[in-house]
Amino acid sequence: MPSHSVRPTDVSLHQRRRPPTASELLGIPWLVQLKPAERLQAEQQLTVGEAFPGDYVCRLGKPVTYWFGVVEGLLKMSTDNAQGQTMTFTGVPPGGWFGEGTAMKREPYRYNIQALRKSVVAGLPVDSFHWLLDHSIGFNRFVMNQLNERLGQFIAAREIDRLTNPDVRVARSLAALFNPVLYPGVGDILRITQQELAYLVGLSRQRVNEALAALQDQGCIRIEYGGLRVLDLVALRSSLFLSKNGL
Repeated sequence: MPSHSVRPTDVSLHQRRRPPTASELLGIPWLVQLKPAERLQAEQQLTVGEAFPGDYVCRLGKPVTYWFGVVEGLLKMSTDNAQGQTMTFTGVPPGGWFGEGTAMKREPYRYNIQALRKSVVAGLPVDSFHWLLDHSIGFNRFVMNQLNERLGQFIAAREIDRLTNPDVRVARSLAALFNPVLYPGVGDILRITQQELAYLVGLSRQRVNEALAALQDQGCIRIEYGGLRVLDLVALRSSLFLSKNGL
């Protein structure tokens, strides 16, 4: 598990916001879709803040104020059911932006977004989000692609929830985190610990470790220091390695 800085208990994430650095702006994928004047407008409105483990970026029932994205780190999207149990929908790795549907409708959040590790989170004010929708064709295309990919992601998440084979659950969950459209900042290596993956998949750390070992044996991934390298994304998505070996 990576080391974490001490969380300032008396300062909220919103109060810790600041302008993004030049390198942080490079980690925001939709900026390149904008025309120069649109980009200047967006960059003037963007803010970033450091979210510490356990910090909530947004909470169920709270009004939408920003459209958020991950510059670095790892967040999880979850909700609590009537019995008080937490249901995790997905992780959000670097390059991922979320909540565009909520921002478009200006509705309260229907989920929690929480930091699993120290993360740099960017936010675009919801009024600026709507300004870009009204003025930028490139931004509209990006948001439409996001919504389309997100629909497929949540359909897949429902399928994963019904899977009884833990190895398939881990494989499909990993494949979702390597989505190049939703998470362009990940590339071929996902910086994640086995404990963080266990939180996202809903399995024990030991069981996740066993599944990762099986995936590595089949040539789908390679376990590296501080993360995982994908070698065969198609096999992860379809779980071909399992059917070939009768698992």
